[in-house]
Amino acid sequence: MAKYRIAWLPGDGVGVDVMDAAKIVLDKVGLDAEYPHGDIGWEFWRTEGDAFPARTIELLKTVDAAMFGAITSKPVKAAEAELVPDLQGKGLVYRSPIVRMRQLFDLYICLRPCKAYPGNPLNYKEGLDLVVFRENTEDLYAGVEFAPVPGELAETLQKLSKPFGAFTGLAPADYAVSCKVNTRKGSERIVRAAFDFARKFGRKKVTVVHKANVVRATDGLFLDVAREVGKQYPEIQFDEANIDAMTMWLLKNPFNYDVLVAPNLYGDIISDLCAQMVGGLGFGCSGNIGEKLAVFEPTHGSAPKYAGQYKVNPIATILTAKMMLDWLGETGKAARVEAATAAVIAEGTVRTYDMGGSSTTLEMAEAIAARL
Repeated sequence: MAKYRIAWLPGDGVGVDVMDAAKIVLDKVGLDAEYPHGDIGWEFWRTEGDAFPARTIELLKTVDAAMFGAITSKPVKAAEAELVPDLQGKGLVYRSPIVRMRQLFDLYICLRPCKAYPGNPLNYKEGLDLVVFRENTEDLYAGVEFAPVPGELAETLQKLSKPFGAFTGLAPADYAVSCKVNTRKGSERIVRAAFDFARKFGRKKVTVVHKANVVRATDGLFLDVAREVGKQYPEIQFDEANIDAMTMWLLKNPFNYDVLVAPNLYGDIISDLCAQMVGGLGFGCSGNIGEKLAVFEPTHGSAPKYAGQYKVNPIATILTAKMMLDWLGETGKAARVEAATAAVIAEGTVRTYDMGGSSTTLEMAEAIAARL
């Protein structure tokens, strides 16, 4: 019997391609695991009306971790053009399965390391090594949304003071509402995770990203909790910044930052910015981590036009596999995967198209595996 069960969730598009590449590396490094397949993504919504089928949910209850490729997500209007009838004859609107997965399994940490490996021609600046902690279950991604706005909610909003005065008299179908939900528990545990990481790995500073000067209730709560937590880690510098200023200062003075922690939406924004500074989404790895389960994924999308061409850069997925190895406690194997990846990047002989080369997805994986 294998030591680990790793759910294998390729998803859509190039998710299949990059997961094939990751498997080459995991096999070569000698991970003792079995990889039961899980169905997830756009095609299962289109054919079954469920992008995250119950059988896949049950699978995730039985594994040690999961590797996830990519999914095709479409805007509401595009999704509505392909509505799938349910048993009652109503149209089912697509909802992202990864958001649902994070909430269902309480994968509250989105951990996104952003490291500039020497020799990468896409690096913004050599030596960058940032880590983003993004709260993964709350905020504007909580899914509490209304379009059209129910009558009773419309009446309540119109009775409220100043902010909703402009909506007085509007028909419920003429506006939409998305609720930003931040809780004390959710804020405390993601900030504490960031400070615990900083303490464990000798990081010097944690920066809390927010917009509490304008979004006073929810971001104000997040910032207040962060300040309380920060006092419990006196050896680590506490810093705070507004999200808009943060995007500017990250580009101007990226070496002023170390560990960043933010509510869901802001964390999504700054982690993509940080990923671009270290080579783009072809280098963006991430982990969705809870108390009992962790699901690891590259941060790029499914890129349908490249599906099956084995053209895209698999390094994000290979570094994601490295993160999974660390989480499983296989730190030696994780270090070997990272060292081999760094060596191939530095050598520069094997490069995918985004790096200015012509190597395929699998050629990159094989080059990394050859150094293990």
